[in-house]
Order: sequence, then structure tokens, then C-alpha cells
Amino acid sequence: MSNEDKPAAAPRSLAEALRARDDASLSALLRARPDLITPVPTDLTQLATRAGTRASVVRALERLDRFTLQTAEALAVAPDPATYDELLALMAGDDADRAVTNALPRALAALRDQALVWGSDDRLRLVRTARELLAPSPQHPSPTGLGPTVAEATAGMSPGRVQEILTAAGLPTTHDAVSAVASLGALFSDRTRMSALLDEAPADSLDVLSRLVWGPPYGQVTADPATRLRWLLDRGLLLPTAPGTVVLPREVALHLRAGRAHRSTEPLPPQVEIAATHRPPLVDATAAGQAYTALATVEELLKDWHEGGPAVLRAGGLSVRDLKRTAVALDVPEPTAAFWVELTYAAGLLASDGEAEERYAATPAYDEWLELPAAERWSRLATAWLAATRTAGLVGGRDAKERTLSALGPGLDRSAASEVRRRVLALLADLPEGASAAPASVLARLRWERPLRGTHPSPSPSSAPSSSDDLRTRLAEWTLSEAEQLGFTGRGALSSHGRALLGAPPAPAKPPAPSGPGDKLPVHHRHHDMPAEPQAAPLSPAEQAAAAAEATRLLAPLLPSPLDHVLLQADLTAVAPGPLERPLADTLGVLADVESKGGATVYRFTPASVRRALDAGRAASDLHAFLAAHSRTPVPQPLAYLIDDVARKHGHLRIGAASAYVRCDDDTLLNEILADKRSAGLRLRRLAPTVLAAQADPATLLEGLRAMGFAPAAESAEGDVLITRAHAHRTPPRAAPEPVPDGPPVPDTTLLTAAVRAIRAGDLASTAPRKPTADPAGADGGLPRTSSAETLATMQAAVLTGEAVWIGYVNAEGTASQRVIAPIRVEGGFVTAYDHTADEVRTYPLHRVTGVAELADDQA
Repeated sequence: MSNEDKPAAAPRSLAEALRARDDASLSALLRARPDLITPVPTDLTQLATRAGTRASVVRALERLDRFTLQTAEALAVAPDPATYDELLALMAGDDADRAVTNALPRALAALRDQALVWGSDDRLRLVRTARELLAPSPQHPSPTGLGPTVAEATAGMSPGRVQEILTAAGLPTTHDAVSAVASLGALFSDRTRMSALLDEAPADSLDVLSRLVWGPPYGQVTADPATRLRWLLDRGLLLPTAPGTVVLPREVALHLRAGRAHRSTEPLPPQVEIAATHRPPLVDATAAGQAYTALATVEELLKDWHEGGPAVLRAGGLSVRDLKRTAVALDVPEPTAAFWVELTYAAGLLASDGEAEERYAATPAYDEWLELPAAERWSRLATAWLAATRTAGLVGGRDAKERTLSALGPGLDRSAASEVRRRVLALLADLPEGASAAPASVLARLRWERPLRGTHPSPSPSSAPSSSDDLRTRLAEWTLSEAEQLGFTGRGALSSHGRALLGAPPAPAKPPAPSGPGDKLPVHHRHHDMPAEPQAAPLSPAEQAAAAAEATRLLAPLLPSPLDHVLLQADLTAVAPGPLERPLADTLGVLADVESKGGATVYRFTPASVRRALDAGRAASDLHAFLAAHSRTPVPQPLAYLIDDVARKHGHLRIGAASAYVRCDDDTLLNEILADKRSAGLRLRRLAPTVLAAQADPATLLEGLRAMGFAPAAESAEGDVLITRAHAHRTPPRAAPEPVPDGPPVPDTTLLTAAVRAIRAGDLASTAPRKPTADPAGADGGLPRTSSAETLATMQAAVLTGEAVWIGYVNAEGTASQRVIAPIRVEGGFVTAYDHTADEVRTYPLHRVTGVAELADDQA
């Protein structure tokens, strides 16, 4: 029989099972578990070893959905190896649940793809590390609630006691403990005989079993057990594990459960329910309004920190007091203020300046961002939010060392944040256009898809954790809230520009209308027996750029166009009925104070605000011309009088440095100042009829005289009026913070192809049979050491015959490896050969070849 006609032997190890896979299957494994190629394994044996390490298995288990995890948990309590029928019985029970029967092949295939299960359907084996993590023990109860088998529970029991249990259970005694335990286990596994035994049990004894059947299987007993417990102990239905502790054997529990490993299985993902349905134009308009508010909030935040923001704490971040001040300035709650601060930081618009007295300030990128169209500015913010792993919702909480977590401080990164954010939005994208999801159903879906992520560092019972303990649940709740604030969603439904930025497909068809006002509609699925959708992967840079451009195109028509005018009113106010063009808004922000915000912004003119504009270098004529050019109403007479009155007094007094002096051509005005009791603190004295000297510095003198009702102006050493403008403090160029990756990055196709090729070649080198050799060093199958002459002769012969050889090689760094090469030529102390490991032609110095052996004829 030829090799092609021989049936494939069953794999004896995970390495052999991986060796039987094709390249596509290996690539899928490495893509799903990228930690396995960091670094690239030398061969498939090393890959299998790495796939069985505790850290890697825990990470793989954390990425299983609930039903696939339940399948792994059932395999952990099944015989090793188990058959497919035994696994199905544990999952479906005696009633053979059809949904479980249909879903089990998919779950088992997922476990095989992840290299957590190997073997054929008649010999299924769970990876040993996964079995240890999921199998029951007194310290770590099984997620299934099952206890140890009869054989495990009676391991330390005396042979005489085992024989007594057999007699009480109505079984014949045996000659040894092993056969006695086997006989007892066979009784408990036989449904008919077990039912007959339990029919004889007292009712209160059955009540004890019912309390232990679904776990935990351990109970406490006294030294003199009650009659109901004694009946169970005598027949082995409860077995002692330690003084005062008994356990319900696994076989007994499975009989009472009708063969089920779990109280309830969840083969299908919970459906996301529709809470309400809105007209898509209304959703987009609402989201666009929120997007515009988001842009205005970010601008207001950085305008408030224009001349340098709050100081950086010694440990990093904002102080609680500064966060409160920011919240008051933005007129939002503190958690919302923390979100805007963190978003601005994630977008690279805000950073610390790095000075000796470190403060937060806008970055140079903020000035570039301001020059962009509004829709593009929103796309920049939303893109940064999608990828960010810093989690504003944690602000105010405490870390593992009970230290308070502060905004912009360390300890806020959560690697799962971006994944959860994208997944929540992807679930919203699966809804019909204009539909919002019931938050509880979204959270339930996430718990089904990743029951272990964000709950415990190691696998635990698969029941849903509480919201306060489940990080993924909190991340999802924060995502729904932040998406609404940012304008990604409107009225809870995903907007068209949000869908475009997410890179999601078009919305599905609209479902039938609800029959009642309180009804909730489920999401329409094409196939109700299909598994959960895979996790939404981040877009590539090119795809993200295209998505941002499309989102900008969709959002731009929905944002209000900037206005070039205001409405001046007789009560010294100006009303901006919408967003203003930036030059107009900047000038008006200096000339007047913002009194109220909303759909329309109200500005109020005061003597102080007009003086501020004059201090910035504007003349009274400039202000009159500016207001006349940008007002749709005539300039009110009170406003014109206010400007002229402040301008007439402005600069009449001159302040300079003596420490400071006051200069004025009107000596009677100086006499008035000296006579005013409020000037005593300035310690003024006359130097000349038109000059007063002061002990205070110029700034203090300037503010003091203004408080007295005068309108002085500062002057330079040359006697010119100083024009004062707010100093825009900027940090040096700063890059936006990099998101913290959730484990090793997913390799691209090129890296996967190269990794699989290298693993295959390394496996060939380590498993290829060699021709028999007389060298004792190679008697055990290892590579023999050969002399330089033998190495040269073997290489030259291989060049002539075209055969491949197996070599040991030490590189310049001293790292030893084994390779399969096909020599092409040998000259000058070097061999040029095709290296199967690297899949390329390479040249090797012969003096670094430690040994060479010919391959067997069937491998040459």
C-alpha cells in the first residue's frame, strides 16, 4: 500500500494535530491568537507548547463566547478523551435540545480552530491547561457546579470502607478497591439502576441532594451525621473529602441533572432589542446638533486655558479642584468635563508644556485644527475617540493601591476600551436605520460574546457578573453615553455620519412596526442559528481615512453655516442667531462678554469689555466701523455713547515704570487722585506738576486706578501706549497619546505567510528522518557532529546529487539552529544553498556548520 492509500493516523498530541493542518488553518490560528508568534516559533512542536501555556490559554478562553465556553467547560468534566456523543449528552441532556444539537458543531470547530481542543470526534481532548483551569477542585469549583468523579473522591479512602459502600448500595463486594470503585461508578452512571436506588431514598435525603445538585457540590457535616445524611454516606451518594466536608460525586449529579453539565445552555446570542424608532433625518439632525456642541465645548475648554491651563499634579493629571473649575466653566457635570478633557487630550489638542512649573495648554496642532472645516474637525475628534484606550469614566475612582484616578493622569488606560466601543457601535449598526437599542439588551449581548473578559483574571463561573464588577459592562454604558454627547448617535440611534466613520455596512431593512406603544422589537437575523458576530476589527489607516472623508461629507450639510452678522440691541447686548465666522467671533469676544449660550449667543457690552478692546489696540473709530459692518440692525445710541465715553477717558492717564509712575497733562486730575482716600494703598507722591510716582508695580497701579473709576493706559519706555493682548500659550509640538494595545497586535497577511512558512520549514528540519549513521552521537536521532572534512565532502556530494541535507548551524551571535538546505555550490569555504527554513537562497560559512546528515530517501 502506498503512502497515499494509507488512512491518516489519529494525532497523538497537539503538535501532531497542528502538523496535519493546512497553511490556511495555521494562519487562522495565528491570527486569532497572535501571542503565539511573538516571537515566531521554530517548529510546530514549539507552537503547540506555547499554545498550552497558562497565559496563552487564559487569553484564548477570555475570547470565547458563552456557548463555546460552556462546551469547553463540559469537556473539562467529560472523560479524557471524550467522544462527540458524550459531549453532546453533557450539553443537550436527555431531552436532546435541538438548538444545542445544531450549535455544538460550530462551538467545537471554534475550539479546534483556537487549538484548545484536538483529536477526532471519537477522541476529543481538551488542552491540559484548559482542563486544569476549568476542572473542579475544592479551591476552584467548576463553572458547571460539578464535583469530582467517584474515582477521584475515593482516592484516599480505605479499601474496607469502599467495600462497605458497595454492600450498602446493593452491589457484590470485589477483591480490590479499583474494581470496587469501578463498580460503584458504573452503578451511578446507569440510569435505570440509579433511579431504582434513589426510589428507596428518604424524602429528606433527596432534599439534601437537590440542594447540592447544581453546585457548589460540597457540604459540611458533623461528626455524628443526621439520619438523612447517613443514608447518603452509607451508599456513597455523598463522599467525604476532608474532615467535616462531603461532596456530591459527579456521576450522581449528572443523573439528577438528566445528563446536563449546565443548568441552562445558551447556544444562541441574545438579540438586541429595539427601544424606539425615529425618522433617520431627525436622528442625523440631532446628532449633528450634538456634534456642533462638541466642537464648541472643545473650543471653549481650550479658550479657557488660552494663557496656560491648570498646573500638572506631581503624580500627573488634573487636581480635583481644577476639574471642578473646568466643569463650572463648561457648565457641565464633573464626569462630563473629564470626558471632554480626555477627548481633547486623545486628539492631540492638549498636553503639558514641560516647563519647570508644568501646566496644561493647547498644542500647536490645536491651531491647525481650528482652521479646518467644522465637519472635518468633528471627524478628527470622533476618530480619536474610537481608537482611544484612556477611559474618562474611571476618573474619580481608585486604582489597585487605593489612589484616586485623576483626569489626564496615569492609570486610565484600559486596553479593552476601543474593542468594546467599536463592538457596541457595531451592534447599533446592525439595527434598522433610525432605531435605538435597549441598553440592557446590548449589555446582555456583550456578556454572551465575552463572558470572561473584564471580570476575573482566570476563568470563573459563566454566570453574568454584576455591572459594578464587570469592566466591559461599564465600558459599554460609557460608550452609549459618550457617543450621544459626541454626536456619533442621535436619540440613541446611530447617525449616518457615525455609521460612515465606523466603516459599517448599510443599515438592514426596517422591521415591522410594534403592535403597542411599549413593545420592543428584536433585531432581525437572517439565520437564527448563526453564532454571534465577530468582534469589529479596527480599520486600516487607508480605510480609516476613507471613512473619515465620507463621514465629513455626510455631516457637513447638517452643520449650521457660520454667520457674518449679529443683531445689536438697545440694552447694550448683541445676539448671534447662530455660529459666527471665526474673525467675527474672536473680535466680538474681546469687545463684549458672553452672557448666555444656546441656539443663540447673547453678548453684553460693558465699560470693562470696551476698555479691553481699546487695550488691544482698537481705536474708537475702528469699533464703530466694526459694529456697523457686522450688525443687521442700526448701532444703538447707548452703545455708541458707551464706546465714545470709554475711549475719551482711555489713555488720558499714562502708567509707566519708576517702580511706577502716573503721567497726565491735566494736573487737576492728578490732584483728584492724590486726594482720593482709595489711592492710599498705592503710596503716590508728586514728582512734577504732571507726574506722580508710586511704590506699586505698573500692573498693580493700573488695576488700582481702574478700580477707582479712571481709565489709565500703560505706556512703554519710549512713551508709546502699550497694546495688551492675551498671550496664547502653546506647548512644544506634542504627539497624541498612543492607545494601549490589547495584547500583541494582529499580524497582517504578509507576516502570517512568512511565519507559517518558517514554522513549516523549521518543523521539517526537526522531524525529517536521517539516514542511519555510525556516529554514536546520532544514534538517538540527534544531529551528529562532523569534522570539517566530512562536512565539506557531504556538501559537495549533495551538490552533485541535488539532495537536501540536514545541518546544525551557529550564527555570528552564537545562536544554534537546525536547518534543511539544498546545496547549490561549495567554494571558498562557503556553501550556497536553498534554505527551506527561510524559503530563500543563502550562503553559509562552512566553519559555522557543526554537523551535517543526509535525509532519508523519502524526505530527500
